[in-house]
Amino acid sequence: MQFLRLALSRATTAFKQSCGTVVRLDAVPADLVDRATTPGIPDSRYWLGAHIGPFIEGALNDHRREVAFLAAQGLPTDPLPPIHVLAISGGGDRGAFGAGLLSGWTAHGSRPRFKVVTGISAGALIAPFAYLGPAHDPTLREFAVSAGLDGVFRTRALLAGLSSDGMADSAPLARLVEKYVTPGLLSAIAAEYATGRALVVGTTELDSGRAVSWNMGAIAGSGTPEALELFRRVMVASASIPGVVTPVMIDVEVEGRRYQEMHVDGGVINQVFTYPSNTLAALERALGRPYRREMHIYAVRNGKLLPEWAATPRRTLSIGGRAFGLLMQRQGLGDLEQIYRTALQDGADFNLACIGADFTQGKARDFDPEYMQHLFDYAHRRGAQGCDWQKTLPGGLPPR
Repeated sequence: MQFLRLALSRATTAFKQSCGTVVRLDAVPADLVDRATTPGIPDSRYWLGAHIGPFIEGALNDHRREVAFLAAQGLPTDPLPPIHVLAISGGGDRGAFGAGLLSGWTAHGSRPRFKVVTGISAGALIAPFAYLGPAHDPTLREFAVSAGLDGVFRTRALLAGLSSDGMADSAPLARLVEKYVTPGLLSAIAAEYATGRALVVGTTELDSGRAVSWNMGAIAGSGTPEALELFRRVMVASASIPGVVTPVMIDVEVEGRRYQEMHVDGGVINQVFTYPSNTLAALERALGRPYRREMHIYAVRNGKLLPEWAATPRRTLSIGGRAFGLLMQRQGLGDLEQIYRTALQDGADFNLACIGADFTQGKARDFDPEYMQHLFDYAHRRGAQGCDWQKTLPGGLPPR
């Protein structure tokens, strides 16, 4: 017993000695959160919630750019062409499903040009390539299936992880993003943004506990020296699970003073998103007329829609892990229900794709390249056959 006490005492002392403070600038005070902006790019993001004024202004600017672009091309602006919205969920290594589906959709020949693309977590890593279109499918495939765990996160030793800001750091993921998100890719996104299209990525800002929607097109189109680095950091932040992976610190300013926000995985608050439910009504009020336009919404869930049966070992980590997985799955279904209700309200065509029960490939570990390749190929086959979109949710609301 005395030996045990001595061992525990030494372990506790070692842990305390290893616990240094991880340095950061001051967090933005609560009363200044809404006024914080990223240096040089004031229109880089939206705080969605009760006040959606800035988001609506951004949507109006998208509309104006689209009308101006079509008019310059000699194309009709009344009526405007159909809107296609693509929303890609989180899912970790299951992001290979979304990448494969898009690639197969291209092969089918029916993939539209999306006016809006949104992404969370793994979906955020896919979204820029989906936004730029089929020419980027080879890059998307490589990006989605070839990394492996060591190419995404670097695990820390137990004591180092407990004394730092995550059990792993995302330096490998940052290097991967840097490899693919080049100045040329940013220029291509800026060119598409100029036509009225929107690319939006979600993160969670931990200090305020709020979801942030980043206007990636505006960041790319800003032309500022800070744009490329901010674009990359947002992508990494959206896939950084809090406590598991190092958060991403983003510098902001208020009245000339610098602060830092702490951004993590957007899936903490939303697994998948499109736009606020009152957007259409707000647009009509701003334009002073009905916003009648054909609309198609495509939600890609990088996971199975409903829980599968699994025998849970009677161990703490197994029980907690199973419960957490069920919680996240229920949250994802709730997000899809909100998208579906908004589609019904706005008279939009709703489409959902998710991993089916017929996919049974196991995996040896997270980000197992063999598993991701099988999942990519499975999704590619489904996409090439027409995507078999679901038009409603199970046991819920009636189809339109």
